[in-house]
Amino acid sequence: MYITITPQKLGKTYGQSSASFVGYLEKENQGIEQEGMEHFFNQYGDDISAEEVVKEIDGNAAKLKKIEPKFYSITVSPSEYELRRLENSSNDLKRYTRELMKDYVKCFNREINGRPISVDDIKYYAKIEHQRTFKGTDRQIRENQPYATKILQLKNEVRNIEIGSMEGSIKKREREIAKLESQAPHQQNGKRIVQGMQKDGNQSHIHIIVSRKDASNSFSLSPGSKYKASNVEMHGKKVGRGFNRDQFFERAEKTFDTTFGYQRNFAETYKARKDFIKNPKIYFASLMKLPTNEKAIAFKLMGKAGLPIMPSIPTNQVQLALKVFNRLRSGVDVAIKSSSIGI
Repeated sequence: MYITITPQKLGKTYGQSSASFVGYLEKENQGIEQEGMEHFFNQYGDDISAEEVVKEIDGNAAKLKKIEPKFYSITVSPSEYELRRLENSSNDLKRYTRELMKDYVKCFNREINGRPISVDDIKYYAKIEHQRTFKGTDRQIRENQPYATKILQLKNEVRNIEIGSMEGSIKKREREIAKLESQAPHQQNGKRIVQGMQKDGNQSHIHIIVSRKDASNSFSLSPGSKYKASNVEMHGKKVGRGFNRDQFFERAEKTFDTTFGYQRNFAETYKARKDFIKNPKIYFASLMKLPTNEKAIAFKLMGKAGLPIMPSIPTNQVQLALKVFNRLRSGVDVAIKSSSIGI
């Protein structure tokens, strides 16, 4: 489960309208018959139009400045293993989203009119998508890049030879291009994976647009707050502030597991991924203590995620293995942070 929470920022300011983002989320509906489309939904309604989403989100930003986000984007990406537990991707993910947003409000250290925040106090709209394309930050694209660079160079040479600005053999370069295409380490359906290529398999995920202001357009609720949970005095009263992201990510996992009866492996947990980045010694020690079958699954999951794996580690060489692990870890920090849940 990968979850990101981001404000929609444009340079030094924030988007003043949700129209562009909502339009982007409508891309999968292009060229599809009405009955096959995925529409926006919220806690209680389905089949909400893009126009209504823009109107409601843009109209719920009272007193917010240009330097403040008007809305946040939450992206929830279940793994292929998690998706296998679903009987109906769209309906199950809608059900999960509605439970997830109950978790979301519980992670605010705020009250409204003297009571805890409830899901009815927020304004959000969500949409299920079933496709993904490879991005420049994906491991497959980064590791294929040296081949892509050489192929582009050879293609430029072919064009220069064709227009007469360069001498040489076109056929020789075409053979080199074909060889590089086949040698690239990451392939899909017999073709080199390139940026923009659609990913195979079940890629269902959830996009959620949530307003910065509460549903009454009176209170600011920011999941981007740097405060986890604290109190501050305002107008002579103590007021709670902050949003606990760690708690939200952990609740998101537990809610999924409970809703769909999913048995989560150690390597899939938010705590494990966080330890991998911030405290590898604890991560490694926990990994080594797993039962053999769970450890095997953990290594398989790590391989799918692109993490470095040492398939066979004798227990009497744990310290040596940890040193190797730490060296490997230093090379994947960027990749982990770019794909993980907001650590």
